[in-house]
Amino acid sequence: MKQAIGFIGLGVMGRSMAGHLLAAGYPLRVFTRTPGTASALLERGAVWVGSPAALARACDVVFTIVGFPQDVEAVYFGADGLIEALRPGGVLVDMTTSRPDLAVRIATAAAACGGGALDAPVSGGDKGAREASLSIMVGGDRGLFDRILPLFQLLGKNIVHQGAAGSGQHCKLCNQIAIAGTMLGVCEAVAYARRAGLDPATVLQSIAAGAAGSWSLGNLAPRMLAGDFAPGFFVKHFIEDMDIAAASADALALDTPGLDLALALYRRLAAAGGGELGTQALYRLYDPETPAEGAG
Repeated sequence: MKQAIGFIGLGVMGRSMAGHLLAAGYPLRVFTRTPGTASALLERGAVWVGSPAALARACDVVFTIVGFPQDVEAVYFGADGLIEALRPGGVLVDMTTSRPDLAVRIATAAAACGGGALDAPVSGGDKGAREASLSIMVGGDRGLFDRILPLFQLLGKNIVHQGAAGSGQHCKLCNQIAIAGTMLGVCEAVAYARRAGLDPATVLQSIAAGAAGSWSLGNLAPRMLAGDFAPGFFVKHFIEDMDIAAASADALALDTPGLDLALALYRRLAAAGGGELGTQALYRLYDPETPAEGAG
């Protein structure tokens, strides 16, 4: 018998991730506040349950990937939450980008129930989720990591144990700080190419293969040029991540001027109505005339 798997959070990334587990033959139970988002998985054999607690009672391993740290707290510690119903030996895996201190709190509470918890935020966006090529950064007990590794391998390609509980979240904040600065450079490079009268797509052929190459340049710059601002990762979620990173940096007495600038620009984009767009929509601040895909 394969382990019974629970999954909470069937958004842009979660639907694909849950689908990979189901396709591998694991019995899958899901919970979402909007049952309609689970319809495709239910048609493939997943079972919908009415609360996080019901998942914890029925499953050996429960994965979560929800919107914000406050959502994580509600799913784990709220009424009918995961912690109150966790059975001995049960494992909780939070793949949301969240606060390191909350990850430690979850791990401590899970251990007190006779179970365990890992914080395992991911990077790779909607494409990585669809292709099961996510980078997964894991914090928590090493033995527990080894036990869950076969499941992680169905979701990602680069799976690294970072250390004790909370370490996965700290690593993800490093990732978000790096992306924040990179996105500024990608937007400015594309805008410069256009202003200089170059063909930006031709420019990308050169610079994406050189020292400037990055995931954002290779995957998001073409979306910018196409006016495709659909979310692979929402602006509103990236702002939340940068807020967490900024607060953590402050707690470490670390100055992060690049992060601060990126956060200010993304807040400006959100204030202009861009919170539901993908992170590549930052380009609209540099080139407001770029039409959205399908416009006109």
